[in-house]
Amino acid sequence: MGNGYVLELNNITKSYFGTTVLKAVSLALKPGEIHALVGENGAGKSTLMNILFGMSVIFDTGGFEGQIKLDGQEVTIDSPKKAMELGIGMVHQEFMLIPGFTVAENVKLNREPTRPNIVSRIFGPKLRTLDEAKMEKDSRIALDKLGLSIDETALIASLPVGHMQFVEIAREIDKSNVKLLVFDEPTAVLTESEAATLLTAMKRLASHGIGILFITHRLDEVMEVADNITILRDGEVVSRMERKDARLERIAELMVGRSIKRAALAPRAKEPSDDDPILEISNLRVEMPGERVRGLDLTVRRGEILGIGGLAGHGKVGIANGVIGLYPATGEVRKNGQRIPLNDPKHALLSGMAFVSEDRRGVGLLLDESVEMNLVLTAMQVQGKFLRPGLIEGLRLEDRAEIRRHALQSIKDLDIRCTGPGQYVRRLSGGNQQKVCLGRAFTMEPELLWVSEPTRGIDVGAKQIVLDLLVRFNREHNMTIVMTSSELAELRKVCDRIAIIYEGKVAGILSPDAPDTDFGLMMAGVSAARREVV
Repeated sequence: MGNGYVLELNNITKSYFGTTVLKAVSLALKPGEIHALVGENGAGKSTLMNILFGMSVIFDTGGFEGQIKLDGQEVTIDSPKKAMELGIGMVHQEFMLIPGFTVAENVKLNREPTRPNIVSRIFGPKLRTLDEAKMEKDSRIALDKLGLSIDETALIASLPVGHMQFVEIAREIDKSNVKLLVFDEPTAVLTESEAATLLTAMKRLASHGIGILFITHRLDEVMEVADNITILRDGEVVSRMERKDARLERIAELMVGRSIKRAALAPRAKEPSDDDPILEISNLRVEMPGERVRGLDLTVRRGEILGIGGLAGHGKVGIANGVIGLYPATGEVRKNGQRIPLNDPKHALLSGMAFVSEDRRGVGLLLDESVEMNLVLTAMQVQGKFLRPGLIEGLRLEDRAEIRRHALQSIKDLDIRCTGPGQYVRRLSGGNQQKVCLGRAFTMEPELLWVSEPTRGIDVGAKQIVLDLLVRFNREHNMTIVMTSSELAELRKVCDRIAIIYEGKVAGILSPDAPDTDFGLMMAGVSAARREVV
């Protein structure tokens, strides 16, 4: 077997539209080895796996540079079908199962064994009958390798979520040529006991000579099963280490550590205090797909910029969407001591809150309307601003002069680069679209602004402008801001405190100056000995 490695990734480099997301990444994996690949959201793990599995998104965007070797031989993987033919299996975060099929039918999907019958003997092998007995026997063997007693004849729809994950794995190891398995956050949907069973199963598979690439954010799991660890940050390998040389704190620090320059923030007339809360959230639960909130408690100080961070899928994005009423929510939210009804967006906005969505094109903007209409529409509909009496009693009309005056002032104040207030928002750059979203929220003059992923998809220069705008309105208008972001670095630049969300709850609240280690451990769900809770 070549040089003894089942997989070698050599100097893998990938760019999307001029932005380099992987920079000369190399990784090697031996048969029977469990190799952990860890890093923050956006570190490049998913892109690297898309390359390994031949996903079309890679080749539709110009391909990649570098070399992939299997068993010492260079290979070209230009499709998932090719990857599977070469013996690469992948267990995805999202299940790829058919609910109405049995466990055995899903395990053998597209590889169903058949047996001859009278018709097939006359008209050909395409009319052979499914060999259900062999399907169930093979599935039983695969499930037994995982140490599970799942009934191979049960319908997928009848299984708990944790068992579905094991069926995904059984399907991969049932393939006769599998030599490498990629586990992409396999324990994300599992209970503690199910996760322990899965880790045991991974060790069992490795003992049979299967190489395992284990992608996870849970560092305690890395320490339990990994033989070697590769850490990615900002598209580059920042460290490789054997498990015997690894420490949780060091891994966490390497995952998130970077030079953080705290913004020079203007002083406030009054500093935020625990004694003056503007918002109190108790036992909040939000049913937002992929971002469920599961009994969250949080208090926001009046006048602060509170950051909400954490890894994708743990619920940070669901908080604002639930409080504002865009997704079903339960629990209690009090603003200035008064209870705010949930699941009622208009009432939430009338209570003195505003929201800038993470989905600016789908939720935040009317793309085929003008800049000025986007700036004023919510305030017009909810607060009755920018309207004047009509000729008929009770009829109110748009105050075009006031709308234009406000739009021109907002364009100037927010530095919205456009041809004028009448330009369609669709024709603006991403950064200027985001300024319009902020302008719409500012127009409502909220006491408390929820802003979710404010710099997503905009260039570096525009990011800084957006952050500066948030700080300015916080300081000049005493506007309380709750800012959700996947970019920990930008939270640390402008926030007074940062709440880290893990599995739908607040794992802890840190100072922006807290050690990188504390952030990394908290985001990975590991208790840090040196947390600086403020």
